Amino acid sequence: MAPLVEELQFPHLEIPLTINSISPILPANPIPASHGDSLYLSNLDDMIGARVFTPTMYFYRDAGKPAAVIKVLKEALASVLVPYYPFSGRLRETENGKLEVFFGPNQGVLLVEARSEMTLANLGDLSVPNPAWTNLVYSFPNEEQYKVIDMPLLIAQVTRFRCGGFSLGLRICHCLCDGVGAMQFLSAWASTARLSSLTVNPKPCWDREILRPRNPPLIQHPHIEFKRIDDGSSLTRSLWVVKPVQKCYRVSREYQAHLKRLVQSSVGNFSCTTFDAMAAHVWRSWVKALDVRPLDYELRLTFSVNGRSRLTNPPLKQGFYGNAVCVACATSTVSGLVNGPLSETTLLVRKARLSVSEPYLRSTIDYIQLHRPTRLEFGGKLTITQWTRFSMYETADFGWGRPIYAGPIDLTPTPQVCVFLPHDDPDSDSDGTMLVCICLPEAACHRFRDLFCLFDSDHQLPC
Repeated sequence: MAPLVEELQFPHLEIPLTINSISPILPANPIPASHGDSLYLSNLDDMIGARVFTPTMYFYRDAGKPAAVIKVLKEALASVLVPYYPFSGRLRETENGKLEVFFGPNQGVLLVEARSEMTLANLGDLSVPNPAWTNLVYSFPNEEQYKVIDMPLLIAQVTRFRCGGFSLGLRICHCLCDGVGAMQFLSAWASTARLSSLTVNPKPCWDREILRPRNPPLIQHPHIEFKRIDDGSSLTRSLWVVKPVQKCYRVSREYQAHLKRLVQSSVGNFSCTTFDAMAAHVWRSWVKALDVRPLDYELRLTFSVNGRSRLTNPPLKQGFYGNAVCVACATSTVSGLVNGPLSETTLLVRKARLSVSEPYLRSTIDYIQLHRPTRLEFGGKLTITQWTRFSMYETADFGWGRPIYAGPIDLTPTPQVCVFLPHDDPDSDSDGTMLVCICLPEAACHRFRDLFCLFDSDHQLPC
């Protein structure tokens, strides 16, 4: 029987490659923006956590002649950039440091063609995100970390391998879209390539003005997710002094269901989700493995909540692809996490998730309007990013079938992030299986694995 939780291994390797060309891709037809025009970004689009590029990787088996693959991708991308024309612009700062999209000459997105003499088989297990894949996603020489100003808002690198397979490495600026929006854009690009005709469903909608701040702004919540906290604990120091390693675990559907049932039996009338239980369990296991001190230090768990269904006045249109996520935040002392029951931590996560309402989202927009945080805060924080609800594998079929892998690459540059990923295995019934990827100092890895397999002192599952 397959283990309920399995640590997945990936090789430490170098991938030598040659860049063949770097080409700007412009919209195939006229767009509804002229040189000098600009577009409004909401405060959810340009808050500090969104001022990043999100790198993702897609691997495909032999898709035919390289020239044909590149031609299809380029033509489909140029076509899609007409309805999704904001991707062809650039970001600039306006008053008070706020960002907007502007349009000028010689813009467009970037497509990089590369080749490697390695084969896909040389890369090891392609179901596990590997930091060694980083150079399969293009970065400019000496590019500043977190730079988004005057950058192409979409950078794609197609790398052909000797076996005939290829990878598509993407960097999409988070200011343009959240995860749901990115999947919408990718689906349009892939469908257009697969069908050889422009296909956008739903029709893309900008509408960022709906998320303007109120006049006057009204902050109705404390928004501790943005607060700067003096790091008086050992947590951040243990992760940043020595570069941590990335660990990935395949978590079966049975394990998730058992964990949820275990918590549910302890919380009585309150219902919780699988995410609530998994997030609480990962948070506790991570803090315990790091042996965080002092015990009275207050820690934060942050995670994004999709606000689309919560916005009713007015509602967002179906094709809205901007940022409509809000940062939820649960807090607990170290002692509360390591000594309290898992059910209590789960209720903290549940409460934070349910607190994201339309008033909370509007309050977030107004808070950013008044304070506009300019730096990412890491004090006492773990951030969990949930990608399990994205149809990443179905979305990314450009005509060569589903990718072997779809997802992120390297978490170690921001080691206080954990990602929940869908696991795809076309050769088996893997529906519901999850990959949990997290960063830890080498010395804490074995302890985390042991704790992650242990629900509490009275309930344990074999791993």
